[in-house]
Amino acid sequence: MSDLLRLIYEFFKTGLFSIGGGLATLPFLYEMSEKTGWFTQEDILNMLAVSEATPGAIGINMSTYVGYTVAGIPGAVIATLSLAAPSVIVIILISKILDKFRNSPVVEGIFQGLRPASIGLITAAFLSVAQESLLISENFAGFSSILSVVNWGAIALAAVLFLAMRKWKLHPIVYIAISAVVGIVFSF
Repeated sequence: MSDLLRLIYEFFKTGLFSIGGGLATLPFLYEMSEKTGWFTQEDILNMLAVSEATPGAIGINMSTYVGYTVAGIPGAVIATLSLAAPSVIVIILISKILDKFRNSPVVEGIFQGLRPASIGLITAAFLSVAQESLLISENFAGFSSILSVVNWGAIALAAVLFLAMRKWKLHPIVYIAISAVVGIVFSF
């Protein structure tokens, strides 16, 4: 299968099943990383950081980045459109059908089921990012204590930023820039 067709397949599937927004695409990206080898798990964290720092939806930014790295500008366009297409299709279909079945117990049940699924996907994404960011995975093999796998510098930075964000309501870009500088200086 050509890279462009594979991009269409992978990102259409991701767009169709990643209910809950951009962070819900992370489990799909981790799976895509393992299946295709287009990018590493560390690349996903870098894509997430760049996607958070740039304007636009996280999932769209990440699909554009992956598409570009795999197949240049055509890949970026195809991956982005493939991720967005299922949402557009579903919204059109739902808007046509929802008026007829607005008070249906089946429709209400579907929405009740989608809420926990969305929370589950976002929680899985959070745990994956936390594991990659706050733990030192190389130390898992034969570790002597749990303390040896913890990235204390990253945890300290996260705690300081959390407290700073609660105290000073600065623009998120300020905190992202501070994090980038600290990460460069201390090589987290």
